[in-house]
Amino acid sequence: MSETPPVTPEVLSVIVPVFNERKTLGTVIEALHRVPGLLEIVVVDDCSTDGTQEEAQRLAAIYPRMRVLRHVRNQGKTGALRTGIAETHGDILIIQDADLEYSPEEIPVVIQPILEGRADVCFGSRFLVRKAARVLYYYHFLANKMLTTFSNLLTNINLTDVETGYKAFRGDILRKMRIESSGFGFEIEVAAKVSKLGCAIYEVPISYYGRTYEEGKKIGLKDGIAAIWYIVYFNLFRSLRDSFTSVPEMRAR
Repeated sequence: MSETPPVTPEVLSVIVPVFNERKTLGTVIEALHRVPGLLEIVVVDDCSTDGTQEEAQRLAAIYPRMRVLRHVRNQGKTGALRTGIAETHGDILIIQDADLEYSPEEIPVVIQPILEGRADVCFGSRFLVRKAARVLYYYHFLANKMLTTFSNLLTNINLTDVETGYKAFRGDILRKMRIESSGFGFEIEVAAKVSKLGCAIYEVPISYYGRTYEEGKKIGLKDGIAAIWYIVYFNLFRSLRDSFTSVPEMRAR
């Protein structure tokens, strides 16, 4: 007699910030609905002009777990995430970009340490163990390594990929965090702030299917310069109590 496979509880909220991602949004949403334990998908359209909003509304009519929010002016990725985080209800939160650089099929691997009670936060690393990764810009790789090293010097945690787009959190940690940065500052800011908690942080290897600028990649030199300032500011000038509305309780074993 075969055993009934365990049922994954519906605990996962996925926040999808989008800006002019009409062509890839449907593929991402369809893949997200196959992720075990999915509770909700919160799509935040950051004032797209290419028909993304219409595509998002079409998808929301098909997929009942999906909700769509829209900014009337562009606020950048961090602004979109700030809006989305406030609207979530799941015990676990993860960020999913809509550009297909990260595969939703790997979300169960990223959230597994949190589900098992071993982690409060888990980052998907593109460099921890090399999996499938498109070969692209060496200068981006080098800049990421430099930013990760600089961030680690101030946080005193040994991340391998501070700029990864796959970051999963216990829901109360992210909902209680004061998100203050702009543009692409979210990645640096949250690394600094979770390090202040002394919480259990894990990394797991993930694949990365990067895009060229011709294919729509948006991050550039000015974002790297801003990241240096954010590393300094959020590590040296923001305390633990400045970083959270109330300090979350740590639960990981």
